[in-house]
Formats: sequence, structure tokens, C-alpha cells
Amino acid sequence: MDLKHRSAGRLVLALLFAILLSGCQAFPDASAPSDLMGTGDLGLIVERATGSVLVINTSHHEVLGRISGLGDLSHASVVYSRDARYGFVFGRDGGLTRVDLLTRSIVDRVIQSGNSIGGAISQDGRYVAVSNYEPGGVKVFDSETLELVADVPATYTNEKGETARSKTVGLVDAPGNRFVFSLFEANEIWTLDMAGDSPEVTRYEAGAAPYDALITPDGRYYIAGLFGEDGLSMLDLWNPEAGVTEILSGYGRGEQKLPVYKMPHLEGWAIADGRAFVPAVGHHQVLMADMNDWSLIERIPVQGQPVFVMASPDNRRIWVSFAHPENDVVQVIDTRTREIVRTLEPGEAVLHMEFTPRGEEVWVSARDSNRITVYDTRTLEPVAQLSAEKPSGIFFTSRAHVLGL
Repeated sequence: MDLKHRSAGRLVLALLFAILLSGCQAFPDASAPSDLMGTGDLGLIVERATGSVLVINTSHHEVLGRISGLGDLSHASVVYSRDARYGFVFGRDGGLTRVDLLTRSIVDRVIQSGNSIGGAISQDGRYVAVSNYEPGGVKVFDSETLELVADVPATYTNEKGETARSKTVGLVDAPGNRFVFSLFEANEIWTLDMAGDSPEVTRYEAGAAPYDALITPDGRYYIAGLFGEDGLSMLDLWNPEAGVTEILSGYGRGEQKLPVYKMPHLEGWAIADGRAFVPAVGHHQVLMADMNDWSLIERIPVQGQPVFVMASPDNRRIWVSFAHPENDVVQVIDTRTREIVRTLEPGEAVLHMEFTPRGEEVWVSARDSNRITVYDTRTLEPVAQLSAEKPSGIFFTSRAHVLGL
């Protein structure tokens, strides 16, 4: 090969090398440090007294930062966007706040009512709905902009024949881009269909004073607890034309009902081996029902009035927290024997529990001890503690992919 051809060959090789080098530089150096992270093992912990939330990493038992300025969080809850990056915080003062878990900052905030009691995000992630005490009703917002999409006043005719507005409770998302909620004073259950061009409301008569509700994991049954009577109201969303039926009616018949210090929560209810475990209002019991016919099978005695009755993701154990004054313990029930296998002491004023997505750990908040205790669900032993200012609700981003939470 002559000099001319050798020079041309070297030029081609140099050009190819330059192109390859520029292409390689389009990708980051794998050894270089990076602040990039996913959101799958993140979560928010509500600090109720300071109007703030902690951003936490569940894998490392680590507090990543604090987001302040969220208003009254004395009764607060959180739902997540589909990508699990953004949390929507519902405050008691009617505040709806969209926070970014990665930048640990407030993105948007609106005061949408005078008194709010939680919310839900639609199946497709487009809408965020908020349940309000004052004025009674549900408002629906665009999840990207927090612009108002629908305002649904909870109107009914009271005993005097007057038009009034009811507190709304037990708001959940349901399949088909629907929301379902209960009206406390009106004794009704409503569905709000957001799938069409305009919102569509359907009303159903329920039992006395529904105070909270849940939806089964398959999205079929919406079940409202009743404060005005011993029992629950159930709406079969596969067969809504049948209306509401009463289940577990008169579960406290023949027993003295105790003063209720804190209303039980039905969210995160326990289902195991075809049976449902629910808290009994005004009784020191967890009720076990057969989900085939919703008949009462057994009453499991516990040490106080249950607030949360939650199953671990493998359904092997039921974890129960309690109302004042016995609210410094958590009792763990074996679902096969229905016996209490351990009484744990996470701290003073236990308010909330949250399982990691696969259930190897459970995080428990103790408000008056200013701490979160993490337990190994296999050994039932504590494995970590985190400090927090009057912590209450714990919400992991895995909720972004679960119906009804």
C-alpha cells in the first residue's frame, strides 16, 4: 500500500474512533457518583403537630428530608401519582398539597374547603378527589394542575324536610374511573363516575351514620362501617342495581357497648383465607366474617377498642392498634389459630402502621414518643427506630399501584 492510501486509511480510522468516542460520551460514566434515584422504596410520614412530612427511604431506614408548610395535618392522609414521584397530601384544614418526593418540595397547594377528611386518586391517575366535612361534599381536581374539575355537594333532605349538606366520609377509588363515598348524616352511599364527558352521581340508601369505609382488593365490594348501629353497609359494585345490603347486623347484640374514644379505621382491612377481619365499634373485639355470605364466624377478644386491623401482605398475621387509653401497644393475631401471638410496645399513642410492599417489615408510629419503630414481621422484633415530630400517618409509594388506598 502506498503512502497516499495509508494516509487515507488512517484518516478513516481516526474519524471512526472520534464517532465512537462521541457516542460513548452520550452515556454517563457508571463509576461516576449520581443523585438519581427511583421512588419505589420511598414514602411519607406525617408530622401532625408541625404541618410537615418526612421523606423516607424504607430500604435504608433513612430520613431523606422534611417538607414543611402543609397546614393542619391533625388528620391527614396521602395518595400517590402513577409514577410514584408525587404525593397528594390531604390536610384537615381543607388543604390539598402536591409534593415532589425527589426534590422534597411543594409543587402546588390549594385550600379547597373548610374541613377535609381525606381523598383518593382515580384508577387512571388523572383525577384527585377530596372528601369534605365543611361544606359537605366531594371535589375533584386535575392531578397535574390541581385545577377544579368537579364539585359535588352532598345534599339531602333532613328530618325537617329541609335541604342540607352531609359530611362525606370513606372516599375510595374504584374500577372504571369511579369514586365511592358515604354521607354520614344522610345515611347514604354515592358513586361518582368520572369516565364520561361529565361526572355522574348515583345514590344508594345505607345504614345509620356511615363513618368510614373500605373497598375489597378486587374492587368489587364497598363496605361502610356504621356508627349508628351494629353492622356494616355493603354495595356490590358488580351488581349495583341490587342496592346496599346489611352485613354483620347486630354483632354487639346482648353486649354492653362501651364509649367510643376513637373511631375505627376500615382502610387497610384484613382479608385472609376467605375471611375478613374488621374492628368492632365500641367493643374489645375483632370480628371475623365469612366472605362467601358475610356471616359472622368468630369474635376475637383483644385488649382494647381496635382502630386499625391490618393483615400483613402474606395474610399470615393480623396487626391491631387501639384507641385511648390502651393505645401504647400493638397486638399480633395468628390468622389460622386466631390467637394473639405477641403484644408489642412501640411507644405512647400508636397511630398508624404500614407494611413494606412485600411485607418483610412493618413501620409503626408512636405520636407521644416522637418515633417510628420498624419491626421484622417474621421475628416480631424491632430492627430500627427513626425520630419524628408527633408522627401519625405512614404512607409508602407502593400505594400508587393498589386499588382503594
